[in-house]
Amino acid sequence: MGLLDLKLDRASKTSLAEQIRLGITGAIENGVLVPGARLPSWVDLAAQLGVARGTVKTAYERLADAQLVVSSRAWGTRVSEHAAVASPITERARSIESDLRSELYQHFLPGPAVFQMGVPASDCFPATLFSRLRARAARDEVEAPAAYPDPRGEHELRREIAAHLALARGIECQPSQIFITAGCSGALGVALRVIQAEGRKAWVENPGFFPSRRALEISRLATVPIPVNEEGIDVSYGETHAPDAAVALVTAGQQAPLGPTLSLARRVQILDWATRADAWIIEDDYLGELQLARRAAPALASLDRAGRVIHIGSFSKTISPTLRLGFVVVPASLVARFDEAVACLASAPGPAVQMATAEFMRDGHYIRHLRRMKRIYAGRSHALLAALRSRGFQAYPAGLAVVMRLPDGADDKTIAREAYAYGLAPAPLSGWYCSASTQRSGLLLGVATAIEQQLPAACDRLQHLISKFS
Repeated sequence: MGLLDLKLDRASKTSLAEQIRLGITGAIENGVLVPGARLPSWVDLAAQLGVARGTVKTAYERLADAQLVVSSRAWGTRVSEHAAVASPITERARSIESDLRSELYQHFLPGPAVFQMGVPASDCFPATLFSRLRARAARDEVEAPAAYPDPRGEHELRREIAAHLALARGIECQPSQIFITAGCSGALGVALRVIQAEGRKAWVENPGFFPSRRALEISRLATVPIPVNEEGIDVSYGETHAPDAAVALVTAGQQAPLGPTLSLARRVQILDWATRADAWIIEDDYLGELQLARRAAPALASLDRAGRVIHIGSFSKTISPTLRLGFVVVPASLVARFDEAVACLASAPGPAVQMATAEFMRDGHYIRHLRRMKRIYAGRSHALLAALRSRGFQAYPAGLAVVMRLPDGADDKTIAREAYAYGLAPAPLSGWYCSASTQRSGLLLGVATAIEQQLPAACDRLQHLISKFS
């Protein structure tokens, strides 16, 4: 490795992990690193380059995905025996990969990292208890007679979700209306297959969650950005600019990413519109009852009397995204179509994880865990706001995140990218907007991963990066 000279440009728009990957790829293609050559551990290379360990680990994982290196405990990380004949990656391919990483995959960073959004606080989860439940469920699954599981999901879990939704979200439904999916994205995917609105318009919040917006576009819907203000999505704007839309995708409980709850007046208005237009409302209840400032507002689906709301939720923010466990609650009129779709296209995840989660809920552990986490997250949110404001920043709470305004001219994407090299993972606010003309610069700081002891150093580092790139 001594002949390999990696130069990192911290002012470049290319992430440090990508620069490391490109440097090692170039050395392999140019013969500097021959097949079988051993690379330093990602811990050692991180120390050598002065970057976070996760940065080097990400670069090595990308090299492994490209089959340029292989890793094992016994032999470490070595150049693949087939790497010498690997086709060079063109600049266009590198550009496409970089664009995907910066726009779509920024929401799926390896972690945990301070300020990372979308993940719960792993330091507060009853891991021992849940591990025991999962181990028992896995053993029962293996010992049971071989049979195909219910593609709709295990009845026990669907029953527990129905009971929980009635209590916590005000939704009255039968277990037969609930379908277990591979996370929230799986629920959205099967919903779009069922409603079959290809070629028609869809309202999306502006700003809003980019992967969900992209899912609509992949499903061949024409997305119409609808502004968001302190009352949530502007329904009147949608009725004026796209009254014939077939779908409206909303985060009614707590808007992502700005935080307002959809007002009662607008809830009634959007339900009336959907009934008149024969349209579907897909409610992404991404935070569920994890609303910190007050008692959680009921779900939009709780007011639906015409059967126009498809309600989506998951356990990613409350238990763990590694479960890949979500669910969709559908109007009675759609149950038969969902039955067919999941049986043929999108079966539920394996029974063991479902049964462990069902027992976790049935024995009261889940609701106690949620109440405890609300207290912890509220404390972390207050501490983060105090730390930012003491340093002169403008910030306000938005669910499980804090929205931080940046000085005029500050490049939030560059700041976020550089922060990740130091173990920080703020999300650029501008990336949530549908177009450059409506963008606002800012940072979204996840509360769940903002452990109070780490805040002084993390906020100081963030302040340095902001002053550097403003």
